[in-house]
Amino acid sequence: MEIRRYEPRDLDELARLFNDYRVFYEQPSDLGLAKRFIAERAQADDSVIFVADAGDSVLAGFCQLYPSLCSVAAAPIYVLYDLFVSPVSRRAGVARQLLQAGASRAKSDGKVRMDLLMGASNIALCSQAA
Repeated sequence: MEIRRYEPRDLDELARLFNDYRVFYEQPSDLGLAKRFIAERAQADDSVIFVADAGDSVLAGFCQLYPSLCSVAAAPIYVLYDLFVSPVSRRAGVARQLLQAGASRAKSDGKVRMDLLMGASNIALCSQAA
């Protein structure tokens, strides 16, 4: 498994994963919307996307970081808002590798920290994994 930055060649496969991510959060399936959103983020360069490349043009997961600010620290941070691993790739350490890549990127970009936001439905999943 290779964790790397998103590249334009990943668009179709990442859009599929992003659509699955949105469906997980009870949004209607809309592959066109997913593809547009990812393409817009890449074009605007307003997020950092890492993908878990399983080889053969298959992505096992992704995470997306958004730059933000922390008023208390008076410093820049990243917010990791999107983290998703394909169901067939779960329990293999993919999410941990994506989190590590995000944290490493935050440090190299001079962010004071990386905050992880998650839906309430993930709290039970995190408890089971601990």
